[in-house]
Amino acid sequence: MTDSERASGSLPVNPPQLWAPRDPGSTNMHRFMGFVNEAQGLHLATYPELYRWSCDHLAEFWTAVWRFVGVRARREASQVVDERVPMASIPRWFDGARLNFAENLLRHGAAGSPLADRVALISCGERRLRDRGDSNHDGSEAGYIARVTHRELRLMVARAARALRRLGVEQGDRVAGYLPNGVEAVVLMLAAASMGAIWCCTSPDFGTTGVLDRLAQIRPKVLFSVNAIVYNDKVYDHLGKVAAVVDGLPTLARTVVVPFVPDHTQDYRTIRDAQAWGDFMAPAAEGDPLDDGDDMFTALPFDHPLYILFSSGTTGLPKCLVHSAGGMLLQHLKEHVVHGNMQPTDVFLQYTTTGWMMWNWMVSSLAVGATLVLYDGSPFRPGPSVLWELVDRFGVTMFGTSAKYLQSLQDAHYVPRACHDLSTLHSIYSTGSPLHPESFDYVYRDVKADLCLGSITGGTDICSLFGAHNTALPVYRGEIQCRGLGMAVEALDPASQLPIYNASGDLVCTRPFPCMPVYFWNDDAHRTKYRAAYFDHDPRVWYHGDFVWINGTTGGMVMLGRSDGTLNPAGVRFGSAELYNILENGAYPEIADALAVGQRRGDDERVVLFLRLVPGYRLDDELVHRIRAQVRAKLSPRHVPALILETPEIPYTVNGKKVEVIVKKIISGLTVVPSATLSNPECLDYYRHLDILYA
Repeated sequence: MTDSERASGSLPVNPPQLWAPRDPGSTNMHRFMGFVNEAQGLHLATYPELYRWSCDHLAEFWTAVWRFVGVRARREASQVVDERVPMASIPRWFDGARLNFAENLLRHGAAGSPLADRVALISCGERRLRDRGDSNHDGSEAGYIARVTHRELRLMVARAARALRRLGVEQGDRVAGYLPNGVEAVVLMLAAASMGAIWCCTSPDFGTTGVLDRLAQIRPKVLFSVNAIVYNDKVYDHLGKVAAVVDGLPTLARTVVVPFVPDHTQDYRTIRDAQAWGDFMAPAAEGDPLDDGDDMFTALPFDHPLYILFSSGTTGLPKCLVHSAGGMLLQHLKEHVVHGNMQPTDVFLQYTTTGWMMWNWMVSSLAVGATLVLYDGSPFRPGPSVLWELVDRFGVTMFGTSAKYLQSLQDAHYVPRACHDLSTLHSIYSTGSPLHPESFDYVYRDVKADLCLGSITGGTDICSLFGAHNTALPVYRGEIQCRGLGMAVEALDPASQLPIYNASGDLVCTRPFPCMPVYFWNDDAHRTKYRAAYFDHDPRVWYHGDFVWINGTTGGMVMLGRSDGTLNPAGVRFGSAELYNILENGAYPEIADALAVGQRRGDDERVVLFLRLVPGYRLDDELVHRIRAQVRAKLSPRHVPALILETPEIPYTVNGKKVEVIVKKIISGLTVVPSATLSNPECLDYYRHLDILYA
């Protein structure tokens, strides 16, 4: 048996089934399959059959999605896609079509819509958890939950769009947010999209350097921010950071300050060209007409820029990824409606910041008519119950979070089902990092037995999913349910360059898809940065930079870590997640966290495993021996770390992602300047001064 075969053997080909839909035939996935069969004269009967057809017949598949989800367009496309164009040349999608992203998301607020008076947004936070009329509110707006109907949201967007035009914002201009997850961020994004301006946003937990590393590259015309934020029940002034950002952005015509904490008294008027939110939204004159009809939306090409998202940039300036309005709309609706079975009656709580792509993914569900719960604050203040209380209070049906959050609940031995009703909840989404098999057990044992646990994966690069949830399929322990429709994802064997199953390989996508970025900001005419990011290996294949394992029996996926952090001792390539799966299975109560990286030594590398231990434990020979023995038995001798060391802290990004590559570079002798996306950059000093690594 080879080392790679042993590694794949550590992942079960027949994992336990933890959940199955009661009636798959009632799901939108089943309805979509019938829709395709009728339109194409086919007899597809299973998800694997539908998936393969969707990848082999791109034009027909994406046309079917367009029609099934009801995309609203002013003009139909003359050509869906030219499949002869290599992926590296970025094929155009739905050429000739004209649509508007905001119009599709705000359709339910139009006059006469049956959903116009239903709530579209519920916004709350640590100090905004009281309904108006409660006797114990503190009298300030910060004490209230904000509820906005679809009709009210459309009117707010119309006012904001009118105000942006007064400031001279035009099609193609950048409108930037430095905002928490609240109503204003949604309104401003849609206002920018309604006129063809490009939205970009960072969250208030970013420092000024991190914000300027992003926004200075794209030169926004207007910046929106807040006076203060509340986190862990403390008020933090934000205006000092805003002032520093404004000073670094000479292109700004205006900075608008939202009174997010109304009783915060710091004066915003010391900031250059600053304006209060209320003044920005006010009409220019008495009787100033407000256009909230369909004419408020500019009809734009399918590939017109909608968002600029930013790569993590942990060791340099972030890449500025430009995503198209049509690509985002079509892909997100496929994932929400077809894969997730989302209905207008659903209530969706995604715990996210505005700087994470999951915020963009969440907001697209407005096009379905669903209600969004926008929460800004700590998920553990005053205790681990806070998000679950929101589930019960607002009747949340879909709850999205990170794998790290679920792991933290598990470590805290918190049992939501014992403290909360959760009767409305039918889906949980987990992303940000691989969800360990033990966390699957935790959800079904301690949260709720009857729900679809969608471990999903994709990333900022596509602002959507490669590995998706599917309410018509079972959930198997430790696995992402399926590859997303229309996404020709394979695990590519590094030696043969052929697709492989039940063994680890490079995650690639072999066919074009409409949510590819349309370009990188500040790239050259040859798209050199873009090509280098995804197509250096092969101009015909998108290399995503992840290591993945695809189960040939269930069709599920297991993510094994970033390829740039791939471990490669003596030529055996494997992902760090293979080690994490062993360490984080409950067998090691001493271990709080782990980081596995490769250290270059000449032409080879060795695996170094750093452990952050639970207080009260120490790294002794017995623990080291147990770890090495289990890795050898469950994986292979080549997987056994050469060094196992204790660390006081492990680096993470502000979005909660473990950072392996920066430590790998440091311990391999490279000079690294970390970007401001690291939440704890000071911890890198430990790795820089470890003499034992060079013995």
